[in-house]
Amino acid sequence: MFQKTSSISLPISLVAPIPMLIFAGLSFLSFSIPFSLGHPQWLVGTVVNSCLFLATIFLPRKFILPLIVFPGLGVLSRGIIFGPLTMFLVYFLPFIWLANSVLILVFKKLFSHFNYLFSVFLAAAAKFLFLFTIANVYFEFSLVPKVFLQLMGVNQFLTGLAGGIISWLIFEFYAKSLSGGKRTA
Repeated sequence: MFQKTSSISLPISLVAPIPMLIFAGLSFLSFSIPFSLGHPQWLVGTVVNSCLFLATIFLPRKFILPLIVFPGLGVLSRGIIFGPLTMFLVYFLPFIWLANSVLILVFKKLFSHFNYLFSVFLAAAAKFLFLFTIANVYFEFSLVPKVFLQLMGVNQFLTGLAGGIISWLIFEFYAKSLSGGKRTA
C-alpha cells in the first residue's frame, strides 16, 4: 500500500475524525513549543519542521496554512526567544511563513517523484536558501545584526533535515503499523 510509485498522492487518506485530531495535535505543538520552550533553536526548529512535514503527509491542504503561521506567532508571542532581538523577528515573520510554505511545497512536489529522505533534503535546502538570502539582504542594508545570518542560515537547514528525519521515522512507523509490520524501509 505504501510502496513508492509515481502515482502516490498526498495526503494519505485517513478516517474522518483522525485528520482533525492530527491537526489539533500538530497545531498545538507548532505554536506551544516555540511559545513555551523558546530555546534551544535546534530543538524548537526540529519540532516545528517535523510538524510541517507530517502535516504535508497526513493532512488535507486546507489544514496546512495555520501550521505555517503558528510557529512564528508562538515565537513572537513569547517575545523573549531572541531577547533584545525580538524586534528584528517582526521583519522576518512574513519570510518565515513563506519559507515554511517553500518547505511544504518543495517536499510535496518532490515526494511525488522521489523518495522521502531525498525530498526532505531538497525541501530543507530550499527553505535554508530562501531564509539565508533574506537574512543576507537585511544584513547588507543594516536592518538586522549579523547573528541572523546564523539563525536564518545553516541552523535552518539542519533543523529542516532533523525535522524531516523525525517525520520520516513517524511515517515509517505508521506505514508498518498499517501493513502489520511487513514494510521495509
